[in-house]
Amino acid sequence: MGYRENYEKWLNSPVVDEATKEELRAIAGNDDEIKGRFSKLIDFGTAGLRGKMFAGLSGMNVYIIRYFTQGLANLIKECGEDYSGGVTVIFDCRNNSKLFATEAAKVLAANGIKVNIFEELRPTPELSFALRELGSIAGINITASHNTKEYNGYKVYWSDGAQLPPEHAAIVSKQLETFDIFDIKSTDFEKAKEDGIINIIGEEIDEKYLAKVQEQSVGEKYVEQVADDFKVIYTPFHGTGYKFVPEILRRVGIKHVLTVPEQMVIDGNFPTVVSPNPENVEGFELAIKMAKENDVDLIIGTDPDGDRAGICVKNGDRYETLTGNQIGVLLLDFLIKVKRELGILAPNSAVVKSIVSSAMANRIAEVNGVTMFETLTGFKFIGEKIKEFEASGEYTYLFGFEESNGYLAGTYARDKDAIVASMLIAEMACWYRLKGKNLYEALQDLFEEYGYYSEKVLSHTVEGFDGPERMAARMKEMRDCPPKEIGGLKVERVRDIQTGIITDLATGETSETGLPSSNVLYYDLEEGNKAILRPSGTEPKIKMYIMVKADTKEESQRRLQAVVEAAEKILDI
Repeated sequence: MGYRENYEKWLNSPVVDEATKEELRAIAGNDDEIKGRFSKLIDFGTAGLRGKMFAGLSGMNVYIIRYFTQGLANLIKECGEDYSGGVTVIFDCRNNSKLFATEAAKVLAANGIKVNIFEELRPTPELSFALRELGSIAGINITASHNTKEYNGYKVYWSDGAQLPPEHAAIVSKQLETFDIFDIKSTDFEKAKEDGIINIIGEEIDEKYLAKVQEQSVGEKYVEQVADDFKVIYTPFHGTGYKFVPEILRRVGIKHVLTVPEQMVIDGNFPTVVSPNPENVEGFELAIKMAKENDVDLIIGTDPDGDRAGICVKNGDRYETLTGNQIGVLLLDFLIKVKRELGILAPNSAVVKSIVSSAMANRIAEVNGVTMFETLTGFKFIGEKIKEFEASGEYTYLFGFEESNGYLAGTYARDKDAIVASMLIAEMACWYRLKGKNLYEALQDLFEEYGYYSEKVLSHTVEGFDGPERMAARMKEMRDCPPKEIGGLKVERVRDIQTGIITDLATGETSETGLPSSNVLYYDLEEGNKAILRPSGTEPKIKMYIMVKADTKEESQRRLQAVVEAAEKILDI
């Protein structure tokens, strides 16, 4: 069916509500807009769905939510696994999140699948915990993480607490070919509650989750020693961390927890920030102003769905923002040293990080006798490693992280958790305070100990409905004609994660990556430097991850700048 036919089908369907039809009538004279909305169904993968909210096949709306939920229901009923524990559903603060969650629950209930749905918004990691606690076969999370206000998403988790495995995602997509988008089973939400097939959950799961988070604490005795003077400011960027982060900080003994009043307001329009992303320093402007007025030591921010954490640290008269990689290596070093100090570091401890995260972590693990594993981008792959470790007993999971400010200590969840990260960051800051240092100074000490590592992520937004095609063309061009050098550093090897082949450019010899297929090009540069190219799986962006190292800070920064300049040309499409 052509895009015009799809457009007319939506306009004329008795199922489509009048407000949606009005939105569609408003674009009647814009063929490009109609084509963009109705030429192609929004992509569904292991990360689920994510897109801007608008009417049409390529947007996030109630009809898309129902359609994919029916596909998930079919998978659940046909996969041969026990689904008596039903599906657990949560949602975040975004516009339409509660509506989308309710619609998903109604479709599942109509298909005879029990639903456990939270009474109000909750952080992403609690879903990963809750569905395992409740014995659910799957979980649905309505969130677009740190995206801007125009976006929403639909993330699906499986019974292990990690995001949907690729083979199941493929089945859901295939299922959609067997029924029409408007031929969906649904039911009345309140009646389903009365019948017991929809179950409302809340504080009883919250308490179990928070108890598991607090079990990961390693620094309460350090907190106690500085608690009278140590101050933290927290901001949830209008999102789901608003309740649990202040609570967990208080439970481990932080006495002075201040919050940014304007950003404690739950609001899917994110009125105080351009982007609710703790990676971006601009979001911390209100917190920094407040910190200066109150002489605060540490600022912590979490994204709207509570799975990413960022920080600003007082350093003299300034507040320094640390990157996701820098927070990750600080936490890794802290956990190793403190657990060793406490006598609880397992001899078979293992760390897991994504391939685009700091190589400094590899060095820290090597020096400290901890095994390092690397995975593709996406915390589900770290979750898979945790599952492997538990099954084999060969390794004890210590810590996992991604450069995009995602961290997890403990195995109670299979996704990154800003609640546990916030707790550990605060404990770490107290530990260093007892040594007379702030976290910025602590990072400089790590550079002295392990080497000067500098990283940067360049992200180029590819606007327009043809964005995916343009990104695909650039990736093909880079595969067909690999660069010989990037920023003056010779390319020694190219790891094509999509084909699974590593090619030595000097000898032509090949070997296998050992990783699942993914659209990533990994360039091993001379002297251990790295550049990694990949299109985003959730946003219209193409990214280059740059990791350089040197014996001095100055040389590390010089190398970084040279590679950045070369990378900007590669990303200019």
